[in-house]
Formats: sequence, structure tokens, C-alpha cells
Amino acid sequence: MIAAVIALAALAAVLGGALVARSGFRFGRPPTGARRVLIPFTGGTLDPTVLEAAIRLAQAEHATLVPAYLLLVPLRYAEDSPLRDGVPVDARIEKGRSPTHALQKLWDEEDFDRIVAPAPNGRGGGFTAKDVTWILAHAPSETIVLKPSPNGVQHAA
Repeated sequence: MIAAVIALAALAAVLGGALVARSGFRFGRPPTGARRVLIPFTGGTLDPTVLEAAIRLAQAEHATLVPAYLLLVPLRYAEDSPLRDGVPVDARIEKGRSPTHALQKLWDEEDFDRIVAPAPNGRGGGFTAKDVTWILAHAPSETIVLKPSPNGVQHAA
């Protein structure tokens, strides 16, 4: 379960970073009265047609695009808890031109003891095989590539 949360957080960071980079988002509070267009997404993907429509709407309204990855918290955890199974969570969003570019920028800024990267799983999630190869060749620390079951079923060991 912890690996799934970590993998999901990494995927969210990469996808959110891609949306942030695409949107031209700048950190900081927008001016009072500034218009904002929220584009929430779940499941690690956002349909390109929806993204393009939101960008056009924000451009037409001179608004700030606010992409928001909605992380679903299982009922067994407190919704506002910074802990998952007793592990503190410190989420990041890094922007880049590709998932590996965003990862390299993150690695240049922060140190990590271990990296858990999701491999392609047949359901549209995870890094591509090319990205996994790059990650293994360039990761600055111990790296685990985890390939979840293609049908989403966890098997007991």
C-alpha cells in the first residue's frame, strides 16, 4: 500500500508538473479579483481535449489556469492527516518538458535516499519503458521500478 501511495504521488507530481509547465502557472497568490479556471483531474491522466479547452477558456478570460490533481484518500486514513500508515508525506510538483526532464530538475534540487518508480502496467499508468531505462541510468540514489498487476489485483505473498 505504501508503495502504491508513493508511486501515485510520484505520478501526480510528474503529471501535475506537466500541466503546470503547459499552463504557464506561476507560484504565488493571484491579484485580488483575478480570474482563475480550475481544471481538476484524477486517475493520473487528463484528456488532452479537456486541457486544450481549459487553456483556451483561460486565455479568452485572461485567467490563471489552476490544474489540481485530486488524490483520493482511503477511508481508513484521516482525510487531513499528513501521515500514511505512520509515514509523513511531503508532496512535490515539478514542471518539465517531459517526465524525465521534470525528474532531473527535481533531483538537481533535492536529495532522496530511494526512488520508487512505477513501470507501465497495461492500464495507462507508469513511466514508459524508455523513461524507466533513463531513470535507471540516471537516478542519483537506490531505485526500485515497480510494475503493478495489469488488472489492479494485489496478490498475497
